[in-house]
Amino acid sequence: MASSKLFVILAIAAIIAPSVLGKDHIVGDETGWTTNFDYQAWAKAKEFRVGDRLIFNYPEGSHNVIRADGASFKQCMKPSNVEALTSGSDAITLATPGKKWYFCGFPNHCDVGNQKLTITVLAQGEVSSPAPSPSDQQSAATARTGSVYFGMMALMVAFLIFLQ
Repeated sequence: MASSKLFVILAIAAIIAPSVLGKDHIVGDETGWTTNFDYQAWAKAKEFRVGDRLIFNYPEGSHNVIRADGASFKQCMKPSNVEALTSGSDAITLATPGKKWYFCGFPNHCDVGNQKLTITVLAQGEVSSPAPSPSDQQSAATARTGSVYFGMMALMVAFLIFLQ
């Protein structure tokens, strides 16, 4: 009996977890991380939140990923205290809200090849701006909050079932 209750809890958690956890963003979608791609246009169609992950896919040895500050980004210059990510499938968890800057540190890839990305990360529950209307803001916030609320409620119900 306990194993069937555990199964129910795990099944509910597996269904609910994706709506509560962060989202993975494959940088450049199917194009991946490469030169001569408009990453700003790509990012404009996305909403990035704390807990989401950026996934940079590229052939290992042909590119890298540098996390930068605004000044280093403008100059395409790697900060001295930052190590380049070089795996070919680099995942970066967006841990804090605010502006984030990334570029490729290979010669000419950032400045000539436009291999750079700037995003703004929103806190959980924060509404992106500019918002079209107050009702749209409310529905966006309600959708994310509702998803977390119902996820937590489902886990509580599963826990209560388990206790019986």
